[in-house]
Amino acid sequence: MKRTLAATLAVAAAPVLAQDKPVLTVLTYDSFTSEWGPGPAVETAFEAECGCDLRFVAAGDGAALLARLQLEGATTEADVVLGLDANLIAAARDTGLFAAHGQVPSLDLPVEWSDDTFLPFDWGWFSVVGRKDGPSPKSFRELAESDASIVIEDPRSSTPGLGLVLWMEAAYGEEAPAIWAALADNIVTVTPGWTEAYNLFLEGEADLVLSYTTSPAYHLIAEQDAGYVALPFGEGHYLQVEVAGTVASTDQPELADRFLTFMLSDGFQGVIPTTNWMYPAVTPASGLPEGFESMRPETTLYLPPDDVAPLREPSIEAWRTALSQ
Repeated sequence: MKRTLAATLAVAAAPVLAQDKPVLTVLTYDSFTSEWGPGPAVETAFEAECGCDLRFVAAGDGAALLARLQLEGATTEADVVLGLDANLIAAARDTGLFAAHGQVPSLDLPVEWSDDTFLPFDWGWFSVVGRKDGPSPKSFRELAESDASIVIEDPRSSTPGLGLVLWMEAAYGEEAPAIWAALADNIVTVTPGWTEAYNLFLEGEADLVLSYTTSPAYHLIAEQDAGYVALPFGEGHYLQVEVAGTVASTDQPELADRFLTFMLSDGFQGVIPTTNWMYPAVTPASGLPEGFESMRPETTLYLPPDDVAPLREPSIEAWRTALSQ
């Protein structure tokens, strides 16, 4: 009888114990949580060591994360936001919604990093990607003078889209509006995020797409297809650094800190190259996949977060004006 009662109580208690696991909610972008993205592997690895329930909530592309957080404010259920990038740091810090991370990381980035609130988890260079047998312009000027078509992302909702307008700003400065005007008839459409843009490219809706220098590595490694290429542009390639930060209003500050620490470990960084197809912020013990080193452009363009702040809205407006004419 006692054994039966004990067994009954154990079974009854099991759901309660499961519900007692602390929950960490991470707000991120759509492709991170996809079945082919890093999310599933990161969730499995972190839960194995944290004794918690890691929940990813997807909210469109990277720039949409900030817009959602600004709308929700301190009432957000997110404990961590993962997927902003360096171009959004100034705006994100201005919200007052993020807490300092308190870490002194050792990072493998091509630029110096000393931000006390936002920690990088990966990085890469933006690139115009095409097919080996397709158009291959060597600059934005040459693209504008050609008949090649391209699909790009919206800088108001997408971090690649924002990276593109800042790439144009860094490369051309005052000439950027004229370059945009010349490119207008090459642009097939503007999508809310990277996933939509890349899918249209793969479906043959455009010759080219704004993506990353590492995008061809996906096709080569995952599909054994060597038919895609990141086009080297003479003006250089703009650098993206993706970051995560703890929401100041979290009720799980210790768990959030633990996640950020885990984020820079092999359990997280090791899956980034072949799931997010970016360079990891900390090179894992296994190194980088074959071919990644050969995809480094000769010239890196980069605007520090504080320099981006006054340029962000004017650059977007120049893009918007040129495409609306």
